[in-house]
Amino acid sequence: MPQVVLKPRRAQPFFSRHPWVFAGAIARTPEGLAPGDEVALVSDQGEFIARGLFNPHSAIRVRLYSWQPDIPLDAAFWRTRLEQAMTLRRDRLQWWGPRTGCRLVFSEADGLSGLVVDRYDDWLLVQCTSLALYLRRDLLLTLLRELVAPRGIWLRTEKGIREAEGLETADQLLWGETPPQPLWIEENGLVFAVDVVAGQKTGFFLDQRVNRQAFLPYLVPGRLLDVCCFTGGFALNAARDSRITAVRGVDVSASALELARRNASENGLADRIEFLKGDAFKTLEALGGGGERFANIVLDPPKLARHGAGVEEALRGYHGLNRMALALLEPGGLLVTCSCTGHVSRAMFEEMLGGAAHSARRRVQILESRGPSPDHPVDANCPESSYLKCVFARVL
Repeated sequence: MPQVVLKPRRAQPFFSRHPWVFAGAIARTPEGLAPGDEVALVSDQGEFIARGLFNPHSAIRVRLYSWQPDIPLDAAFWRTRLEQAMTLRRDRLQWWGPRTGCRLVFSEADGLSGLVVDRYDDWLLVQCTSLALYLRRDLLLTLLRELVAPRGIWLRTEKGIREAEGLETADQLLWGETPPQPLWIEENGLVFAVDVVAGQKTGFFLDQRVNRQAFLPYLVPGRLLDVCCFTGGFALNAARDSRITAVRGVDVSASALELARRNASENGLADRIEFLKGDAFKTLEALGGGGERFANIVLDPPKLARHGAGVEEALRGYHGLNRMALALLEPGGLLVTCSCTGHVSRAMFEEMLGGAAHSARRRVQILESRGPSPDHPVDANCPESSYLKCVFARVL
């Protein structure tokens, strides 16, 4: 097997099972390696570390999968990894069956770096963020069909990933029937319309599933404002609560709001929720200028930085959003504030919240500092797989 040799003193992260080998850590690679070739990663002393897949077009030059020298990356290997992922969702979480919305495979956290698979009812949505795995798509599709028996499998590829990995592919049906637009899932006793073909991300924010239920005991009687509400996940859960007198959802996407209104109608909550199109920053500023106040505010903005160089700007953005939201909350009110920016750590996010509280002259008590739902596990050796922060806070 071809060997990729590391530079001196660069081996420890990979002995510790971090799956990403960047080009800067590599001393030399054999000539003639093609995208997707299986390689052995070795130290500068020639010691075996792991098996992985090579991509000369990516900054992540090798993605590692097996730390056993005698276990090749063959069909049996990929089946075992997929079965392990399915066992968590089917047997432990019991998030399976009709109308289920669940992440079945979460890339590095499931030992399948570069592969994300979401289940929506009887359809699978696949994201390949690795050229090497995309080149093995026929095998992976066969295994997914055997393990899940879906009606169809749809591919989504983000533009930035295409460029980073050298992928030349468009969103398309990979197998079976095209998903209906929308299809429907059930969560916490509510039904939601999901557009897996054209919706944001993979069509629904599955990572907030447990948080959308966990924040309910903390609700304060009065009104709730849901900023960056997408299709109404937090808003609809709150609207069912008798303590909430009215709900207002705001999002910049007209198509997301169309689904949000449809969700409210399907759940018999249309008379309790108002959905408005608007920019998060401008909306909060206008509400503050108008003297409005809310008992509860949810902030769930999109990713504000895609690279480490954008962290400072992202933190300024979070500070501004949270400062304005804190000023709108009634004394004793609830703030649910979230960040899906992986480069912003939990410590950074909570420090930002403290700074926003100081700027708004409010006292903030963190009640819970949460992560994603358990179908989005975190690999202890890959901190990059921990990305979502969801803080429940009491504002005084």
